[in-house]
Amino acid sequence: MSQSQQPVAPLTPTLEAARSASLALASAPSEVKNRALGAIAAALRGSVDEIIAANRRDLAAGADNGLTSGLLDRLALDAARIEALAQAVLQIVSLTDPVGEVVRGSSLPNGIKISQVRVPFGVVGVIYEARPNVTVDLAALAIKSGNAVVLRGGSAAENSNRVLVGLIQAAIASAGLPAESVQTIDPFGRAGATELMQARGYVDVLIPRGSASLINAVVTQSKVPVIETGAGVVHVFLDESADAQWAIDIVHNSKVHRPSVCNALETLLVHKNAAERLLPDVLARLTASGVTIHGDARTRELYPDSVPATEDDWSAEYMSLDIAVKVVDSLDAAIDHIRRYSTGHTESIVTNDVVNAERFLNEVDSAAVMVNTSTRFTDGGEFGFGAEVGISTQKLHARGPMGLPELTSTKWIVRGTGQVRA
Repeated sequence: MSQSQQPVAPLTPTLEAARSASLALASAPSEVKNRALGAIAAALRGSVDEIIAANRRDLAAGADNGLTSGLLDRLALDAARIEALAQAVLQIVSLTDPVGEVVRGSSLPNGIKISQVRVPFGVVGVIYEARPNVTVDLAALAIKSGNAVVLRGGSAAENSNRVLVGLIQAAIASAGLPAESVQTIDPFGRAGATELMQARGYVDVLIPRGSASLINAVVTQSKVPVIETGAGVVHVFLDESADAQWAIDIVHNSKVHRPSVCNALETLLVHKNAAERLLPDVLARLTASGVTIHGDARTRELYPDSVPATEDDWSAEYMSLDIAVKVVDSLDAAIDHIRRYSTGHTESIVTNDVVNAERFLNEVDSAAVMVNTSTRFTDGGEFGFGAEVGISTQKLHARGPMGLPELTSTKWIVRGTGQVRA
């Protein structure tokens, strides 16, 4: 069979349309892209009832299929969350367009002028699960950064995503951009996800968002370059000098504010010299909010209303109202524990010791390292990005919350006046 007679893979027309759309997006003026984003925000606000109705079907199916409470929370959309999505899209409008930004440049002794400028990736694939908000966030960030995006949102959010993608496509078409700039491959099921992972030459970069098993599957199976987002085994360390009220508030907010997300606290470490002073009140506040305490032996001595922690608890990403708690002998012991069990997402220290704070910042190797604040701030919206592509826990190209610049590559522009190399 000749090359021209080879069967067309099911996704090929979708990916070819995405590639064509990416060429139009790459040269689209900022005002056109911003007009498209404004239309998306308006479409979200004008279709709240339709979105919620579709989302309720997904929630009902998820409950029937045994989705965890954490995944159901991630899946859920209501009027407030839809409004927050619209506001995030409008915040992206206000951000500087990264395309064409000069990263660095110089004039060579022979008169040649060189500059490194930001350019879109081209086609970005995203595989995620039970997160319809990601559909909107990724579409908006991709459009502003000049990329086409192909989305695989999973069966759990299929109804929600179908409605959202339809609204987004109509909105961007009304602004004069190709509707195929944003596409979903959910109708192709798992086979579509597999094909997307093999679509080297059509897809320039692939971003997985979701459980550790999903991320690992994409990283190990993909032939397309992957920006790895990570699971969140997140730590807070209460140092010997930690302020008691800060400790109570930061731990409670980090765990309870939204336990199903990747920057929620999962393991609390407490210096042995502060444990008796801090743990009873910190853990009582958590227990009052319905949190189950998985404590080591020293924790259970100070707070009997806890269950024994096992070795598995130290590497658990609960995404629920559960927390692992351990009393450690020193800052060194806390850092060693984090190095062993952390997924490299977010860690925070509560302390009044400047030296210990700086040691923690310098020696803990995670994407976000904090002093005296809740881990819930590791978020693209909170960092001023409007929305986020995800939280990268790798060390290549992008790390931490990814916004518009992280959806670009660079190319070199060289301008000469007839020079030749000797």
